[in-house]
Amino acid sequence: MLLKNGSTGPEVIKLQEKLGLTADGQFGPGTETKVKEWQTANGLTADGLVGDGTWTKMFGAAPATQVTTVTIPASDFKLAALKGHVPDSVIAQIPDTAAKFGITNTLRLAHFLAQCGHESGGFKAVQENLNYSAKGLTGTFGKYFVNEAAALPYERKPEKIANKVYGSRMGNGAEPSGEGWKFHGRGYIQLTGKDNYTKFDKTVDEDILANPDLVATKYPLASAAFFFNSNNLWTICDKGADEAAVTAVTKRVNGGTIGLADRIKHFNEYYNLLK
Repeated sequence: MLLKNGSTGPEVIKLQEKLGLTADGQFGPGTETKVKEWQTANGLTADGLVGDGTWTKMFGAAPATQVTTVTIPASDFKLAALKGHVPDSVIAQIPDTAAKFGITNTLRLAHFLAQCGHESGGFKAVQENLNYSAKGLTGTFGKYFVNEAAALPYERKPEKIANKVYGSRMGNGAEPSGEGWKFHGRGYIQLTGKDNYTKFDKTVDEDILANPDLVATKYPLASAAFFFNSNNLWTICDKGADEAAVTAVTKRVNGGTIGLADRIKHFNEYYNLLK
């Protein structure tokens, strides 16, 4: 959990009662000042943020309920603070993307950017790299390439590889249709498969099915936010600003915890810049 300036709800009321303040449920500057004073007196870092550590020292256990996050318009995000930390081209995409796909607070935005940045190698990769050796194909796509001899005809042929491994699934036609390649992974969190492209197509004006490269060239951030929104990741983002929350988001994005330390590092960087 995390309570900070701008938070509301029953946990804020309980906090204010503990600090001897008027319990109006609105975490404002006065509450923040009292929190800092209490933290200093109790040997904690006086940052004015009430996370699990501060709360547990105050009350003995973290609350079962989650803090209500504050909804703010995308136009109020402190995007200028991200300059030099996130590419300008990405920053320019944030307002429209946030408004369309439910990025309604800085906590969500920080989680989202941390995952996108890691998945795309620092917002650089906008397409799936399918340039595999025969050995790499057997290791990554062993279901389709049972040995190197079977993989050899596909070695270093990305289009042919995509048609093989993505054919006849995710809404794609069979291998000869070419739809595995046409709808291979694009965007900062790779949108993959005709079914997903079809759903994303409904959120933009252009014909994405006819022009799938737009996902990489124009909508790398929006397609990633579409993924977050479609998979209800915002509710996980809203759980807090601690490592447990970043880990939970990572598991939904990655299917595991690969690169977790880097994701945590960038989440903390972006969140501190935005708040």
